[in-house]
Amino acid sequence: MITEEKRAQRRAHIADTAMRLFAERGFDAVTVNEVAEAAGVVKATLFGYFPTKESLVLHVLDDDLARVVAERVPGQTPLRALREHYHGAVAEPAGSYVPELRAMVRVIQRSPALVAGVSRFRGEQAEALVKALVEAGEPDGIRVRLMAAHIVTAVSTVQETFFQRLTDGMTPLAAGRLVGGDLDLAFDLLERAFGEFSEFGGDER
Repeated sequence: MITEEKRAQRRAHIADTAMRLFAERGFDAVTVNEVAEAAGVVKATLFGYFPTKESLVLHVLDDDLARVVAERVPGQTPLRALREHYHGAVAEPAGSYVPELRAMVRVIQRSPALVAGVSRFRGEQAEALVKALVEAGEPDGIRVRLMAAHIVTAVSTVQETFFQRLTDGMTPLAAGRLVGGDLDLAFDLLERAFGEFSEFGGDER
């Protein structure tokens, strides 16, 4: 039986192989069969780790905002939980994987299918976040949908700005110094826009 460590290693190997091929030839020019063959697995195994061709690239963006809200500590508001989650994420040094990030950005920018996939992913992320916020105590309706849309847009804008800075040649250290401030600005604006929401629910868990 394959261990979780082995599964993680195989998943990373498949993703790395796919990114290398996509960077060399373009996303649209490479088939799933070619990725599987280059990675040394059958196509069924590849799809067991990545359900679509797009997910071979977009898995890097997969961040479960709904889970962060649902699993926040007692007394913590959803916005505070999300702010702390992202500050924790950017605390990890980016230097070791900057080449991969730069390659990913270029691959996405050059593929209409991936650009559309990013948009679709953000929409799915917002829908899941709506459900989590309603479960956290926010009444269902247009307000909670606006909240979720603004949160997803704010976070994705910070992420994309960080990626673009790296792609433009900024050092990981310099980009990392800026992203913390970007996150605080984003969440400060969200808390101003949805001040009542940032306070509700903190004492209900």
